This record gives sequence, structure tokens and C-alpha cells, in this order.
Amino acid sequence: MRDPDLADLDAFRAVAESRSFRRAAALRNVSASSLSAALQRLEAQLGLRLLNRTTRSVTPTEAGQRLLDRLRPALGEIGAALDAINDFRATPTGTLRLDVPHIVARHVLPGIAIPFLKAHPGITLEIRANDTFIDVLAAGFDAGIRYDESLERDMIRLPIGPRRQRFVLAASPGYLARAGTPRHPDDLLRHACIRHRFASGNILQWEFEKGHKTVKLKVAGPLIASTADLAVNVAIGGLGFVYTFEEYLAPALKAGSLTGVLPDWWAEFSGPYLYYPSRNLMPAPLRAFVDFVKALAAGSNAATDL
Repeated sequence: MRDPDLADLDAFRAVAESRSFRRAAALRNVSASSLSAALQRLEAQLGLRLLNRTTRSVTPTEAGQRLLDRLRPALGEIGAALDAINDFRATPTGTLRLDVPHIVARHVLPGIAIPFLKAHPGITLEIRANDTFIDVLAAGFDAGIRYDESLERDMIRLPIGPRRQRFVLAASPGYLARAGTPRHPDDLLRHACIRHRFASGNILQWEFEKGHKTVKLKVAGPLIASTADLAVNVAIGGLGFVYTFEEYLAPALKAGSLTGVLPDWWAEFSGPYLYYPSRNLMPAPLRAFVDFVKALAAGSNAATDL
């Protein structure tokens, strides 16, 4: 029996880790049918079923799990060895895959990604916007961006983007004229509030802070949105209060279509972090991105000190 093709083994790993041909294909930017064909070749060559497939799930067989456990470090070493030759190029090449929250994809990364890609034309930056915390390595990403409360302790964290952000409470002038302006967060329990549901299914409480006081509320209202844009537009339409990242609300606040309310109670928190595993052989695209983010921060700090 000839040795299995390395690309077929890598395709098997991608599907087995993602537990889905479709998700693995999206991460690899290939067709699901090409991954299915690769797996069929590999199973036929080995004479073993490696994955159990149903219409609802894909799971490794006992043989498949044993192969996956041995392949992960081996393919990782091969990838690191190939990536090491990037050091001999004038500029690094390859793909950098990042998993980030929607707020970061929309309002933080553009100001960083554009100059980074201009400085590194050999790198392709692939961004997936996702508000649910995941195991980025198992999902096929090189690194992720998240806020402090979501970070694992065994990850290296690097500040990226604004170091302080806040949530802003706002409603349309028409709604405030009709329903009145709250004087305390507790008053929101008697108002219409537009809530946000995350992909995980969670609807977070609204949390307000003033000095050492914290108020957490389970508000109610006519709409539960899965996107910030929808929530903001509905608030502009006069259906109630919205409480979200200031960056989402800034244009409407500036235009006067929304009015900020209870500013002394707006919750403030630390900005996002780039996080990645601690490893000696960091992929060249990720290393270049880390160095670029550090240089931006150093330049910003130097400007602040002037």
C-alpha cells in the first residue's frame, strides 16, 4: 500500500476537528465535495472508516480518533517546518486566520488591517466575525480577538485597538417625548428596551455602573435582535432604548436621531486583546501581525508622551 497523500490527511483532520464538511470547507475556502472526495480516497486506501457521517453530524470512529490524535502534532510540525522558510524571504507570506467579535471586525480591525496588508503584500488576512467564544486552534484559526473576560489563561494576550470602550444607552427624541426620560437605571424596567441575542442563545442583562455601584437589569421590550445594526435602527424608529457599544451608536448620536440617556451610568470596560497560543515556532504571518500591532501600540504611546 502506498503512503496516503498528505493533502488527504490534512483534509481528514480539518473535517474531524470541525465535525462538519461544510464548516471545514468554509475555513479552508474549498468546496465540501472536495473534502468528501479526499476522505473517500483516504478511507479506501486505508481500508478503514475514519468518520461516521449522518445528515446531522460528523464524528470520528475509534480508528479515526486515534489517527487524528497522532496527526495533530505531526501536521503541526510539518506546517511549522514549511513556515520556517519564510525567514528567508524579504517579506513573510501565507494566510493569517483570525476569529473576532463583530464590533472588532467593523470598528477596530479596518484601521489596523489596511496598513498591515499594505506593509505585507504576501499575506492574506482571513477574518471571521463571530460573537461566540470558541477554541480558535481547533476551529482552524491562528489567533483570535476577544475581551478580557473571555480569555483563557494559557493564551498570550496582546492589547489591540482602543484600550477603553463603553456601552451607551440611547433612545430616539420621539420615544423620550412620548415615554419620558429615566432618571435611574431601574426606571428602564418600565420602558421598552431592545435586546440582543448572541449566537449562543444568551440574552445578557443590562449592566450599569456609577462609582462603586452596579445595577443589573433584565429588561423587556418589543424586539430581540441578533445584530447591532437592527437594534440601532429600531431604536431610531422610536420603539425603545438600545444599550450597546458606543461605536455603533456614534453616527446616530451625532446626527441627533438618538439621544444619550443616563451618561453617568454607562458601563466602561477594557478594550479587546489579540490572543494566541504560546509556542516557539509561531507562523510567520501571525508573527508579522503581532509585531505590527506592538509597533502601532509603541507609536501611539510615544505620541501620547509628547
